[in-house]
Amino acid sequence: MKIWVDRLKQEHTLPPEGYKALLTCTHVDVTTYLHRQAQKVTQARFGNNIYIRGLIEISNCCRNNCYYCGIRKGNPQVERYRLSRETILDCCTQGYELGFRTFVMQGGEDAAQSSEWVEETVAAIRNRFPDCAITLSLGEKTREEYERFFRAGANRYLLRHETFNAEHYKLLHPAEMSQQNRIQCLHWLKEIGYQTGTGIMVGSPGQTTDHLIEDIRFIECFRPQMIGIGPFIPHQDTPFGTSAPGSIEQTLRLLSIFRLMLPDALIPATTALATLAPDGRERGILAGANVVMPNLSPCEERIKYALYNNKASLGAEAAEGLAMLNKQLQAIGYKVLPTRGDAPNGDNPFK
Repeated sequence: MKIWVDRLKQEHTLPPEGYKALLTCTHVDVTTYLHRQAQKVTQARFGNNIYIRGLIEISNCCRNNCYYCGIRKGNPQVERYRLSRETILDCCTQGYELGFRTFVMQGGEDAAQSSEWVEETVAAIRNRFPDCAITLSLGEKTREEYERFFRAGANRYLLRHETFNAEHYKLLHPAEMSQQNRIQCLHWLKEIGYQTGTGIMVGSPGQTTDHLIEDIRFIECFRPQMIGIGPFIPHQDTPFGTSAPGSIEQTLRLLSIFRLMLPDALIPATTALATLAPDGRERGILAGANVVMPNLSPCEERIKYALYNNKASLGAEAAEGLAMLNKQLQAIGYKVLPTRGDAPNGDNPFK
């Protein structure tokens, strides 16, 4: 089994049977070896540095009704909110003073926050913080909208495809949503020049090992600069509210596989990992992650952005807990690096 790990580390690809062997292997020594090789690759590229991104959850209003998401349109239990532009700029100011040099605007697909509003907000952040990277995670848009945001100053975009298998996608989303459109959006983003991120939920309802292999092979072909991967966690007010959460162990296996496949990728230790396990963030880093995303959103709004049950947003998951985060990282031999943290092969947004 370790031969597959060595081959992936050397060649950055495997045949489907190799991926299947690694995903289904439960031998502790093989899994430990996989994580250790991924960690070695990460340290060779990035040292013991962990990049931080300041997460600003700008709205929990969404036009979509994804069956797994707590802020889905059809959930009447959500107390909705939208951040004003000035509040977002205040969050960026707080983050800048703390050492953040990347801001991530994340939100539902909120029609009230129009393309013009997003474009002007991005331009305002770019004008006030010219040395910072701006990442957007606002879902599916038209190519023209993506181009406008890019010209305004955004230079990264996160859009997880969630699952590459079309039938599995239909199981997780209503009929008006299209897996083909999601993939088209990702190609537009790359063509425009964004550093582009995609990724998956691990253990979502109906997911099989073959689905995961399709995801791996798509990411191998697409070659994103960022890969977001986290375990599925149910939200009680969704059709999948009683489903079991995804496996941390399988999530970490996949994280290590992606690190060996794409050594230069920016891969976060996600909040979902930290939500399912107290040491989930640290385990993610030891498996090959090199990014964390503390929450810069106003404290009174964080609890309302509940994509899944018991989402972690305080302590080391919060921007104001940066000292605590640093202490926890130092305990495993890492440190926060307060820079933009571009991927080695990433595009320069100011070229």
